[in-house]
Amino acid sequence: MTTPPTRARPTMGDVAAAAGVSLKTVSRVVNGVGYVSAETLASVQAAIDQLGFRRNEFARQLRQGTAATIGLVLEDVADPFYSVLTRAVEDVALEQGYLLLSASSAEDPSRSRRIVESFSSRGADGIILAPARGTDPEFLRGEIAAGCSMVFVDRPVPGIPADTVLAENVGGAREGTAHLIAHGHHRIAFFGDQESVYTATERRTGYCEALEEAGLESDEAMMVLAAPREAPAELIDDVLEAADPPTAIVAGNNRWSVRLLRHLKERGQRPLPGFVGFDDFELGDVLDPGITVVAQDPATMGRLAAELLLRRVAGDEAPHEHIRLPTRLIVRGSGELPGPFAER
Repeated sequence: MTTPPTRARPTMGDVAAAAGVSLKTVSRVVNGVGYVSAETLASVQAAIDQLGFRRNEFARQLRQGTAATIGLVLEDVADPFYSVLTRAVEDVALEQGYLLLSASSAEDPSRSRRIVESFSSRGADGIILAPARGTDPEFLRGEIAAGCSMVFVDRPVPGIPADTVLAENVGGAREGTAHLIAHGHHRIAFFGDQESVYTATERRTGYCEALEEAGLESDEAMMVLAAPREAPAELIDDVLEAADPPTAIVAGNNRWSVRLLRHLKERGQRPLPGFVGFDDFELGDVLDPGITVVAQDPATMGRLAAELLLRRVAGDEAPHEHIRLPTRLIVRGSGELPGPFAER
């Protein structure tokens, strides 16, 4: 099988030959520097259009001593929450003339460190980071001291001087749990990510606060903190089949929502328990019943993080900002299924 020849990208030399001018003249036109007559400008521009020439921005920026890039390191860029956040960061970066490098840490601190080091070695001006659990704060402190601007998104790193953009995790989980209590549920299970994950512990705190405010006791047997992909089905069944089983569930993130809803369907469990998920997810509104969620605003989170980072890259030395974005309860039906103590 013959491999088709690769089409070479046209160079400034090709443009110069087509326009019948010197390479220096083409450089003046492309970079907008120096005098070129109107006639020569038109000739060079015609050759550029004919050949489809594009300036090598990366090479130009390297010659100027800057790569004009920023990095974004998230747990999983394929996660719907993080994909929306990534797009918002990318939009702000492009508006201000920066390209975005993005990668997934897979919640692995050593992988996250390699990515950060790789971005830094490629001249990234700054990095937006959702820290993986177990991230070494001293490593990040050293990167910042070496001149890498950094903003933490979704999760902070205690003791590190940097801007942060987080969600109101405690308040959102408290609101979602209180919503189930108001619909007659007193036995509510909580499924969240591993305890070492900052957002999981915050959301469990909000869940416990709602129970306490309603005069209900929290029960460790009703709380599961584990990575949703790794949690065995038996762990879920132990909660659902307890002697005093839950009549409602709070899912601590969108991955747990999907895992639990699939599991409930496989069990053929009808009617469904009351259900509130933290994070919205695709098709949650078309299920029957629709899934009530505590929605975050990943687009605003990404936009604010990018704006903060680029301000720091530009030299802003104002005190660090620590932003908490409010959540929003979206009522769709699953969180309104009546519990045993619902008013008749």
